[in-house]
Amino acid sequence: MRLIIQRVKQASVSIDGQVKGSIESGLLVLAGIEEADTTEDIVWLAQKLVNLRIFNDAAGVMNCSVKEAGGDLLLISQFTLFASTKKGNRPSYIRAAKPPIAIPLYEAFIAQVEKELGKAVQTGTFGADMQVALVNDGPVTISMDSKNKE
Repeated sequence: MRLIIQRVKQASVSIDGQVKGSIESGLLVLAGIEEADTTEDIVWLAQKLVNLRIFNDAAGVMNCSVKEAGGDLLLISQFTLFASTKKGNRPSYIRAAKPPIAIPLYEAFIAQVEKELGKAVQTGTFGADMQVALVNDGPVTISMDSKNKE
């Protein structure tokens, strides 16, 4: 599983002109799922995500997690995170999990993040044509991959 994490002042996702999810200060997370992902990947990433210390403390140092900062989370599925651009100019998405595998993993990830965060998260709709708006705070953007635990 691969995540792109952006610390935001605000973020929203719309589908067909209607806002589906919206947050103020917190994290916008784009999540890509591959067929090799398991419950272990979900648990590791959810714990890492919620406890990632990228919010400023009283001294202005990035020393607080989204949970400690009281921030919200907007989680959106994005299969293009597994694009392969090795050959030609048209990306291949062969590594991205197909919906019968990806949807249950995405839903399990949402549930695990909510458990770790202690509150509900906002989401997009899996497979929908979504428009995402955000005000990146910092900017702070981090990528994480459960298969490459750096």
